[in-house]
Amino acid sequence: MSISFTHSLQPNCSFNYHPWLRPGSLLPERPTTTISCNSTRIVRKSSLKRDDSDAQQLVRLLMRSFSDKEPPLKTLNKYVRVVRTEHCFLLFEELGKTDKWLQCLEVFRWMQKQRWYVADNGVYSKLISVMGKKGQTRMAMWLFSEMRNSGCRADTSVYNALITAHLHSSDKPKALAKALGYFEKMKGIERCKPNIVTYNILLRALAQARDVQKVKGLFKDLDESFVSPDIYTYNGIMDAYGKNGMIREMESMLGQMKSKQIKPDIITFNLLIDSYGKKQEFDKMEQVFKSLLHSKERPTLPTFNSMIINYGKARLLSKAEHVLSKMTEMKYTPNFITYESIIMMYGLCDCVSRAQDMFDRLVNSEKGMKVSTFNAMLDVYCMNGLPMEAHKLFESANSIGLVPNSSTYKLLYKAYTKANMKELLENLLKHMEKDGIVPNKRFFLEALGAFCSSKASLPESTNATTALTRPKDCVET
Repeated sequence: MSISFTHSLQPNCSFNYHPWLRPGSLLPERPTTTISCNSTRIVRKSSLKRDDSDAQQLVRLLMRSFSDKEPPLKTLNKYVRVVRTEHCFLLFEELGKTDKWLQCLEVFRWMQKQRWYVADNGVYSKLISVMGKKGQTRMAMWLFSEMRNSGCRADTSVYNALITAHLHSSDKPKALAKALGYFEKMKGIERCKPNIVTYNILLRALAQARDVQKVKGLFKDLDESFVSPDIYTYNGIMDAYGKNGMIREMESMLGQMKSKQIKPDIITFNLLIDSYGKKQEFDKMEQVFKSLLHSKERPTLPTFNSMIINYGKARLLSKAEHVLSKMTEMKYTPNFITYESIIMMYGLCDCVSRAQDMFDRLVNSEKGMKVSTFNAMLDVYCMNGLPMEAHKLFESANSIGLVPNSSTYKLLYKAYTKANMKELLENLLKHMEKDGIVPNKRFFLEALGAFCSSKASLPESTNATTALTRPKDCVET
C-alpha cells in the first residue's frame, strides 16, 4: 500500500464552548501515525455571483405553472413564442429532479411539434439519462430507438447515458453485463469511442459490484487507450470500495493515484474519512483529517457530519463532541444534516435527553424543520426503547408543521411491532391509510423480522412493553 506514514504528535488546540453542547472533555494529546494525503489544488474564489440567465428564469416560471390544474401542454402553449430547445433542455433537468418523469415526455412530444425543432443528440442524451435515474430502463431504450429513427447518429454521450440508465436498474449483474456489452460495441464505432466518462462510469460500477479483477482489467484497457485517468476516476472507485468496506482495495487505489501524480481533492479526503469511520478505523480517519487540515483544501460540512455520526455509532461521545468543538472553532455553520447527525449521535450514545434538547431548539428556532430531522428524533426514541415517546412526537407532527413520509411510518411500524404495542400499531395503520401510504412486501417483512428478534431476545418472564420503554441514562463506552 503506497501511503506515506509519519510518526507525530497532534498539536495542542483550545476549543471554544459552542451553543449545541454541554461542556465535554477534549481529546488528550497522544502519538499517532499520520497518513500523508496533501493537496496542491488552487481554490479560485469568485467575487461576484453570476446573474441567472433569462432561460433559467423562464424555466422557473414554467415549473411554477405546471400543476394538476394547468398541465404542461397548456402552459407551454401559453409561452409558445418564447420557449425554445434550451428551455426544454433545462425543463428536462428540473423535472428529472422530481418524480414527474412522465412530464418530461409530454414536453418532448410538444417540442417535436414545433417548427424550430431539430432532432438533436444532446436532447436524447438528457432524456435517456433522466429515464435511467428514475428506473425507467425500457423508456430509455425506446428513446434510443426513437433517436435513430429520427435520423440522429449515436455518439459517445448518448451511449454513456444509455450505460448509466442500465446501471440504475435493480438487476445489477444483468445491467453490468449489458453495460459492458455497450462498451465493447462503442470501441468499434469511430464516433462512439469510449471517453474518460465511459471508463469512470464502468469502473465505479465494477467496484460497487466488488469485482476487483474486472476493475484491474478495465484499468489495463484504460492504460492502453488514448484516454488518461483523472481524479474522478480514482474518487469513484475508492468511494465504491470504501462503501463496500473494502479498505485494502481502496488504499491500493489511493497508492495508484499518488503514483500517477494526481493530487487528492476534498472529495478524496471526505471519502477516505467516511470509509475509515464506517469501519471504525479511527486512527486512520483522524490522520486523514489532520492531513486535510495541513493541505490547501478545506474541510466541508460532510467532513464533520461523517466523523460525528461514525463516532456516535462507536459510542465515543467525547470524540464526537471534540469534532463539534473543532467545527465551531473553524467558524462553520451547521446544516440540517449536521443537526441530524448530532441528534443521532446522542441517541446512539444513550443520551436521549440531549438529543431531545437539540431537537426542541430546532423546533423553536427559525431554521425550519425537515421531515428527515423529525425522523431522526423518532429513531432515537425507537432505538432507545421508548415507543410511547415516539408516539407522542408523531402525534405532534401537525403542530410543528410537518407531514410524515413513508420512512416515518416504516420506523414506527418496526418499533411498535418490536414492542408488541397493538393499539399503537392500529392507530398507525389508520394514519397510513389517511395519508395514502401503501406498505409494500419489504415493509412487512422487516417489521416481522423486528418482531421475531424481539421475541428471541426477551426472557420469558419479561414483558415486551416494559422492557422496551424504560428510560436510559447517558453512558459512554
